[in-house]
Amino acid sequence: MEIIQAKLETTLKVFKSDKFDAGDTASLSLFLYPSFLAIFAKDQNQANIGIHFYPKFDWNSLEKLIISDPLLKIDVPARVYLHQSGFSLVPGVLYSSENDRTYLEYVQELPEKSHFFHTALDSNNVQIVSFIEEKLKRSLQARFTEISFYHGSCSFLSYLFKERFNLIGQEILVNLLDGKMYLAAFTDQELTTFNMFEISKKEDLLKYVQILIKQLNFNPKHVRVTIYGVPSKSEITEEWAQEYFHNVRILTPHANQNYSHGFKKIKDLGLFEVYWQYQ
Repeated sequence: MEIIQAKLETTLKVFKSDKFDAGDTASLSLFLYPSFLAIFAKDQNQANIGIHFYPKFDWNSLEKLIISDPLLKIDVPARVYLHQSGFSLVPGVLYSSENDRTYLEYVQELPEKSHFFHTALDSNNVQIVSFIEEKLKRSLQARFTEISFYHGSCSFLSYLFKERFNLIGQEILVNLLDGKMYLAAFTDQELTTFNMFEISKKEDLLKYVQILIKQLNFNPKHVRVTIYGVPSKSEITEEWAQEYFHNVRILTPHANQNYSHGFKKIKDLGLFEVYWQYQ
């Protein structure tokens, strides 16, 4: 246990307010990315007062982390967001919770024991269906008296639906995260494509966007490409992207997250959820 604890501590980055007090924590938001973890501690006004960021994280180690991380030792309502490829978007009028496993089996092979959950977006027009392995769910439920689960794409998608009336006729929007990217397309302000892809280099982003432009028969001179989630130190720049796209921009989302005074360099991470979270 001492070896594990030492390893966790060496990979932990802490961001907190000048007057941080763990006793002020009223809720937690956990974002599980493919290989890192972000824990947001919020006060009773939903302002972020502390963040623990693990840049090297294995989902299988969460059970050990629950008993070692100071924030996770606090029993307050917890929201868990899982960024994983196992999800499906289902039209609200067709959705039935009885079919959750069926929806997801089209996407990937599922563990025999899975807990399914869903989130309604866009005034119930879309349901995001996903799952968590039963063992991991039990570990989290044993730690937190009140807990809820969401697919990680909820934040990005909820933001896009909020901003839809600011979109032009042909839009492609990208959110980069941890060797993956969410790729969305809107046609005349209606969502037409949404998926997650693995990327290992900037050329992968270029490839998937160009394929989507061709598949949707978008006009390369008209379509607008917007990229979110770019860290402060990245090879992906507007100058690079402008070599391939006529209308492209790199943005940070409008914020619905508040921070107490004292947070420094948190935005350097480039995480979409630093600015906007589904809540």
